[in-house]
Amino acid sequence: MEILHVSAECYPVAKVGGLGDVVGALPKYQQEAGTIAKVVMPAYLTKFRESHTYELVHQGGLWVGHAWFHFNVWKEDSNELGFDLYQVDIPGLLDTPGVYGYMNDTERFLGFQVAVLDWLNEWQHQPDVIHCHDHHTGLIPFLVRFGYKYNRLQNIATVLTIHNAQYQGQFGWDKLYLIPSFDLWKSGMLDWGGSINPLAAAIKCAWRINTVSPSYMEELFTSANGLEALLNTERGKATGILNGIDDKVWNPAKDGMIAAKYTMSSQLKGKKANKQHLCETFKLDPELPLFVFIGRLVGDKGADLLPEIIGRSLFENPGALNFLILGSGDAHTEWMLQQTRQYAGEHFNVYIGYNEALSHQLYAGADFLLMPSRVEPCGLNQMYAMRYGTVPIVRTTGGLKDTVIDFGDEDGFGIRFYHASVGDVCHAIGRALELFHTKTKFSKIRKTIMQLDHSWDKAAQQYLDLYTSLK
Repeated sequence: MEILHVSAECYPVAKVGGLGDVVGALPKYQQEAGTIAKVVMPAYLTKFRESHTYELVHQGGLWVGHAWFHFNVWKEDSNELGFDLYQVDIPGLLDTPGVYGYMNDTERFLGFQVAVLDWLNEWQHQPDVIHCHDHHTGLIPFLVRFGYKYNRLQNIATVLTIHNAQYQGQFGWDKLYLIPSFDLWKSGMLDWGGSINPLAAAIKCAWRINTVSPSYMEELFTSANGLEALLNTERGKATGILNGIDDKVWNPAKDGMIAAKYTMSSQLKGKKANKQHLCETFKLDPELPLFVFIGRLVGDKGADLLPEIIGRSLFENPGALNFLILGSGDAHTEWMLQQTRQYAGEHFNVYIGYNEALSHQLYAGADFLLMPSRVEPCGLNQMYAMRYGTVPIVRTTGGLKDTVIDFGDEDGFGIRFYHASVGDVCHAIGRALELFHTKTKFSKIRKTIMQLDHSWDKAAQQYLDLYTSLK
């Protein structure tokens, strides 16, 4: 069986969030399970692209509305990711240093999808499954079924994975001319809420759809940013498959990005050394419990709550804890966190930006990870944290609910709260402080979470079972 993953991100080539981590790991584990898995993504101007060599495998041209573009498809030579990586180069559209956030994102990702399908049209053989990830690839299932020039692709199964249903890629009907010719009687398949909605079109047209955790799938039936009725209609082809993590990359015993490597048996010494390094770097007291946040500073992640959470926690527990934040996003939240340093500098620091190596160091050196997410389809951070013996403090939602059991419950090992509110998070932090000072129990929980198996092996097999069901 041959699977072609189509995605806007793939770690370590280009990553903004969890989508990149998933597409960088799942195909590798599928390969190890005996399936041919390939990834095709845009050729952004990234350090990875500049530092690797490529073979040109296809050239072509395409129209995006009234504009004509030449495109190339390049295959990365080294195969260091563990699977074949292809990148679509469209000068004038995809040759950007960033992934998202451009005024012409609609044209950029539509051009990417058309180039992928034009390239597939030229294959002497066909993949068994085109696996599309999020709305950036959502028009592919529609065009495979109804695009005039893609008739020979109609029998290829299409699968859609929804990593975050909050983002749907909508654009107005005035841009219909951008889409390659198709059976206009099928225009309704593009429509949702009066606009062209790529995610909705993919939900309608893909053979199967899945989300990245079972709980998130259930949540979407009642809260999906306007897609609830559609998802309930398509419930019969929908399922939830919990993401895994690449435990070869996220392994404190072999991680070259952290100050001191350690195993479960040496976690006490290893965590202490990494915390010491981290606190020296950011001028914090290593004897105090360290709470960290890692991720995008956006509303979905509850990041706007952080300044007040930090202020209230330090007021309620004077001189008793430290906070350290790594992330970027909403400008106001960034500014508020910078202002928080003015009065809490002795117990708080922040790094605005993206730093992969620092994120590894934070997982290794922190005592607790904060995830006050309003929406968390799966969440990988809590699994990374547990792999490094850092106790997650999470809201009971989506994949966080599926992966973290509160330590107050039977066989529990984390801390959960129910509402994305300052009060609930601060109460959870208070519970964490009590746990931290109960040394025997805290050490036992650390050992427990380091042994949990969140590898991709199980998830990769579930995806293979999903593909097999399409025959």
